[in-house]
Amino acid sequence: MSLSAGTRTLDYGWLLDRILATVEERAYLIPVTSAPVGSREALRRIAEALAAPDFEPEAVRTFIDDLAHEQQLDPVMRLSALCVVATHPSVANWALAARLAGEQEVVALQHGGADLSAWLASVDRHRGVIAWSLGQPAVALDHFSRALERQHNPENLGNVLCALVALGEHEHAADLFSRVSQSHPAGFVAELRLRVAQDPDLALLRDEEPS
Repeated sequence: MSLSAGTRTLDYGWLLDRILATVEERAYLIPVTSAPVGSREALRRIAEALAAPDFEPEAVRTFIDDLAHEQQLDPVMRLSALCVVATHPSVANWALAARLAGEQEVVALQHGGADLSAWLASVDRHRGVIAWSLGQPAVALDHFSRALERQHNPENLGNVLCALVALGEHEHAADLFSRVSQSHPAGFVAELRLRVAQDPDLALLRDEEPS
């Protein structure tokens, strides 16, 4: 199967094989949360600031830097949080977001350790969001599938489903959703079903939701 992407044709059938293999092989090895433990509370507070009606990019950037200075946010997740600010709809600075994602990858590789997979999954998510926002769902699918391989959680799987639906692969998305609903733990499935219920990009899957 292939998709025209600009002036070239991208074969993404192999991506679907990778995604299905990830789902089937890692069904019971699932991290419930995506962020390293030490940064979760700081990221929760940043998420609240991002969702605030009076969101101000510079104020949130300062808040992020303050949390990092207080060692409540590790250096890798600081760059991740700044990338989220850059991709906020009211900012939409894709060049800055891409640069921050690149910096995040370098710092993650320099630090290494037990959180490396989670950090690199975050980088892949950012790059997927950038591609998605610039109208390239096939490229986004590649990045989202890499994130899913690195970190098997509902957020990454939901992003994969969004990309598949955007590419017109409703049947593959529905099949993937069904497989996960039948094979994964209840908590994982509940989070994914909530994403499907709330995300307008996944509206086509709501009729496919298992009872």
